[in-house]
Amino acid sequence: MSGGLEPLAPSEGVEMFLEHREPSIRESSMQNARHRLSVFLDWCEEKEIDNLNDLSGRDLSLFVSWRQGDVAAITLQKQLSSVRMALRWWADIEAVEKGLAEKLHAPELPDGAESREVFLEADRAKQALRYFDRHHYASRDHALIALIWRTGMRRGAVRALDVDDLDEDDQAIRVEHRPETETPLKNGDDGSRWVYLGPRWFRILADYVDNPDRNNVVDEHGRRPLFTTRQDTRPSGHSIYKWVIRALHPCTYAECPHDRTPAECEARSRSSVPSKCPSARSPHAVRRGAITNHLNEETAPETVSERMDVSLEVLYEHYDARTEREKMAVRRQDIPE
Repeated sequence: MSGGLEPLAPSEGVEMFLEHREPSIRESSMQNARHRLSVFLDWCEEKEIDNLNDLSGRDLSLFVSWRQGDVAAITLQKQLSSVRMALRWWADIEAVEKGLAEKLHAPELPDGAESREVFLEADRAKQALRYFDRHHYASRDHALIALIWRTGMRRGAVRALDVDDLDEDDQAIRVEHRPETETPLKNGDDGSRWVYLGPRWFRILADYVDNPDRNNVVDEHGRRPLFTTRQDTRPSGHSIYKWVIRALHPCTYAECPHDRTPAECEARSRSSVPSKCPSARSPHAVRRGAITNHLNEETAPETVSERMDVSLEVLYEHYDARTEREKMAVRRQDIPE
């Protein structure tokens, strides 16, 4: 650590940086920055870094390696950009060394990284859900995959759900922006909405709530999270990411298509990185698959847009993974013979 630096805890440094940025950026950008920096804070906590003064270029390299296996290359680029911006500001207030931000290097993007990412195909989703229905009914993984496939929710919205958000009368669930109790939504109050589940899907969630294996948690704000961890807390977005990835490994519900055994597989072994399975599907891939499936099932794009909190422009550009023939098959329903 260089002399002249003023001690600053990572959590305090992030809050100061966000307060500095808040007046000059949109709320959605603010939420993105908060999420990206929360991942950095998770890493600091795991590595027991309690003073930003202690950060070095080698530490930043280790952070990149730690995060690289869990997200797509383009997502990693965006997250590192937010951390780099924070590092420059922390240097200005003498919390880290000058020039440290330039030591945070993002891996080069592979060809095609900015194109549509993979999505969860309907056949795979149905196969996985049949497996959970039969063998692990109302487990955490069953409820989680069923919810995201049925609603296309972002993992931030999934994390924000409480038991009390379930409404049995309407077979629905409430998604609400609650930043004051640490569960903001990506689009703020505009993302708050009721989402219809239907009898089958609502029953899976209700039975999951009653599952004796589920930890019945009350958080520090007096809220009861729908999804909980073994540590009696509301899960982080990173935890939800890992749960989904692992639950959708093909070898969970079928034979491994890559001729691997769990002991030799780098996605399943004791020191595994779940995202290294060639068939891995992230929560975002499930969301994209759910949107695509809704469109293929002839749900009006306007309904999908409101239900899944995405503008029509963004829906068509980034989420609609239908083939041209699938699009034609849907359109032909409106064309007279």
